Amino acid sequence: MTAPLEVTAPLLDLERVSFAYGRRLAVRELSLQIAEGEMLAIAGPNGSGKSTLLALLSGVRRPSAGVVRLAGKDLQRYDRRTVARTVAVVPQESAIAFPYRVGEMVLIGRAPHLEGIGLESARDVAVAEDAMRRTGVLPLADRPLGELSGGERQRVIVARALAQEPRLLLLDEPTTFLDLRHAIEILDLLAELNQRERLTVVAVLHDLTIAAMYFRRIVFLRDGALVSDGPPTDVLTEPNLRSIFDADVRVRIDEDGLPLVRPRRRL
Repeated sequence: MTAPLEVTAPLLDLERVSFAYGRRLAVRELSLQIAEGEMLAIAGPNGSGKSTLLALLSGVRRPSAGVVRLAGKDLQRYDRRTVARTVAVVPQESAIAFPYRVGEMVLIGRAPHLEGIGLESARDVAVAEDAMRRTGVLPLADRPLGELSGGERQRVIVARALAQEPRLLLLDEPTTFLDLRHAIEILDLLAELNQRERLTVVAVLHDLTIAAMYFRRIVFLRDGALVSDGPPTDVLTEPNLRSIFDADVRVRIDEDGLPLVRPRRRL
């Protein structure tokens, strides 16, 4: 049986991390600390290294230089089961190779916790059902994934991640295929889990107003480098966003004291 991970602060520590695809440097000398229980959004222009950073945080990618530490230890030195019990990932798109039904796909999230011959226990089934209930896909449990809409499938993948019972949840554009109602429901659920269970949530987001609503800290990447890091009211300013995106934007503060970001029309 794999011993539970003893989490120390910071939960994640990146020290001068770089990563290259061939000769193209996607992440460059990036240093970042993420404490347990944080809600952190990653933003930036297309091609700035956001998805690559998530892959480095999950251990899917190995740094070309520098080190990613999980609970004070080099992430690459953990066995994969320990990482899978601690870190869950919701990718932007999920290629499903087999004709799974929804319930089967969510149960896959229990794989890191299975012992012996790998059969699911009653608790595994209960955890998976609870994850489906929380994400609104329990009524779809017997449906083949191929019959679902993009938004329904995305909620199933979130349910699979929650079934892992992770300490850290990494999401790449989790609301891309969701309508407004389901996007809010998923983000509300993540905020609830963060507050009640201290689940650490790191998400790549394009919608900066949504990021300001749900995340207490936003980091911006540009050309693979970290260029801005702080609470929404500090980093979501017109001069900062113009510098990062080369775009003209308007930022207003709403009645809750949160920034509202929208582009300015050119015509």
